[in-house]
Amino acid sequence: MNERIRVPEVRVVGDTGENLGVMPTQQAIALAKEKGLDLVEVAPQATPPVCRLVDFGKFHYQQEKKERKQKHRSKLKEIKFTIKIGEHDFQTKLSRVREFLTHGDMVRISIFFRGREIVHASRGHDLLKRVEEEVKDIARVEGQPMAKGKILQIMIVPAQHS
Repeated sequence: MNERIRVPEVRVVGDTGENLGVMPTQQAIALAKEKGLDLVEVAPQATPPVCRLVDFGKFHYQQEKKERKQKHRSKLKEIKFTIKIGEHDFQTKLSRVREFLTHGDMVRISIFFRGREIVHASRGHDLLKRVEEEVKDIARVEGQPMAKGKILQIMIVPAQHS
């Protein structure tokens, strides 16, 4: 930002987003100071580097806000099923899974086996396959189903992360 920009010339973008063209760095810094703003490098890899006239405090706050929102989106949600689930309950939980996936969250599907239900592990696998089929248009399965004691789990991630 400002005097820390070491290149001889930069492409300048104004505070309202208009392209002001390529100009010497010192002239761009003078223009920024004249408007009471800062010259901030936004694309250093470009030739010449792209700088923008912004209020640095506000710009920094907006960047942090955007990063915080990105962090929120990578949350892991868990939906629990049992092998004796009714059709309506299945559809309700499936709609929650779809909602989480469209919001960009990863979803862990857990099938709980109660009592001696574990002898019917194949029904748990069938249930996981059914969930996978229902959401394959918006998501993909990551890895194989994992058995942890009386729980069978699988991870489903939104398709845009692939």
